[in-house]
Amino acid sequence: MNDSTKDNLVLFPKTLDYYQIQLTRMLETERYGEAKALLSFLLQCGGEAERHHTEWQALLGWLEAAFPEAEGSYAGEDWMGEEEEEDAEEALRARLNERSGQDGEYVPKLLAQLENEGDPEQQLLALSQLVHLDHPDIEPRIRTWLGEREHHPAVQFRALQLLRRLGSSGPVSMWRGGEALTLEPELTPLSFGEFPPAVRDVLDRVGQAAEVSDPTLSYFAEEMWKECVQVAYGTSVYNRMTEEDDGSSDLWAAALHQFLVEKLHGQASDEWVREQYGITGELRFRYEQALRWLRQYAGELQPGT
Repeated sequence: MNDSTKDNLVLFPKTLDYYQIQLTRMLETERYGEAKALLSFLLQCGGEAERHHTEWQALLGWLEAAFPEAEGSYAGEDWMGEEEEEDAEEALRARLNERSGQDGEYVPKLLAQLENEGDPEQQLLALSQLVHLDHPDIEPRIRTWLGEREHHPAVQFRALQLLRRLGSSGPVSMWRGGEALTLEPELTPLSFGEFPPAVRDVLDRVGQAAEVSDPTLSYFAEEMWKECVQVAYGTSVYNRMTEEDDGSSDLWAAALHQFLVEKLHGQASDEWVREQYGITGELRFRYEQALRWLRQYAGELQPGT
């Protein structure tokens, strides 16, 4: 990448979300060399990027220590099609199970990393490998780990997805905001398309409203909302998100739209947003509750922030 690309990152800090998504994708697919190259690039960027430097430096240090032989370069992301992703996932599964067969301590080390590591990024890294492995200790250890203490919401949700992929059934206990929750892993959505219609409709509403006024907002709305429902999953807030009564999708779409306008543009007034989504009467109170929740939990949407 040339210097102008670095300048763009400083001038347009909202592009940091794009880089964070790429970084997560690289870690999940074991492209550690590329991840190290991207982290090295991001650490050279100033402006809003500087608030992530400590997090990125720690992750880069861990990757260099754990995978010193991994090399790669970063020159932008080539997004794979569905068939290519399936082939890549199958190849990754075969490679990891081969490694596990050669090293009897491979799975125990990953489980220990999950249980003893406090960094959510590294916990997600462990889960992204465990989900592809066949080992009798994985399911019971994950269940115990979830119930022992509270973990980052994104990590908890990924662990529930892992249990579902393993065919796990029966209630799982975990903690969220000091509250004990009991969830059924077999009901955990594996993709956004498996969430209830009321949840999916939120993105359609935001897309329609932002189409003319701010087309780029739809991209950020998609990524943000998918993370929001993971943060809320299993809680009373999630139950409110999934309500199919008239206006539920509108009020959450309006709250998401307003939250992103504030985050991306620093615009505080919500009169235009409320008008676009028809937020009046009873919906006004529920909309304000939803907006307060988004503001309160914004810091939980990405591990390490």
